[in-house]
Amino acid sequence: MVKIVLIQPGATEYHRQGRIQGTLDIPLNAEGTAEVARVAEDLKDRKLSTVYYSPGESCRQTAAALGDCLGVKVKELGNMQNLNHGLWQGMLIDDFKRKQPKVYRQWQDQPELIRPPEGEMLDEARQRIQVAMKKLLKKHKEGMIGLIVPEPLASLVRSYLNHTHPGDLWQAGFEHGKWETLDVEPETLVHTG
Repeated sequence: MVKIVLIQPGATEYHRQGRIQGTLDIPLNAEGTAEVARVAEDLKDRKLSTVYYSPGESCRQTAAALGDCLGVKVKELGNMQNLNHGLWQGMLIDDFKRKQPKVYRQWQDQPELIRPPEGEMLDEARQRIQVAMKKLLKKHKEGMIGLIVPEPLASLVRSYLNHTHPGDLWQAGFEHGKWETLDVEPETLVHTG
């Protein structure tokens, strides 16, 4: 069994403003830097062998800080960029909700049916996650590793690893600077479709 410490990167200005970040490359703000310091303090007694991170500036900055504080290697995990929200990226969530209430509601209730303009379907992101996680779990069958991924991608990763529904992906966008430990049996995921 491997323990995966699923870590949300620290906050960005887009979190503070309530904007859809998606794949936009936004750095940590002061709040985010403080959150990462708290996460590092929380994790200092854990025996992480490696910290992997999603492409993107907030994840890279979070990983670099954790690597320095914890004295562990950090590696970018290819193909694990956040969900591409296409033309929705940068929009205020409240504006989107007001201007497109039906699409907003459907994204909450049935996100697998929605493709943001010039973005990706949820199933496309799930397929990327599945390939990347299988590769990672072939490499790490035991021990403890860190995985820094932003929301809503973190909800999809959690859903894949725990075989559960991802939940409300709009609310997931407000999560940052938090962590949780998931116990994963690699054999149950590496050999599944």
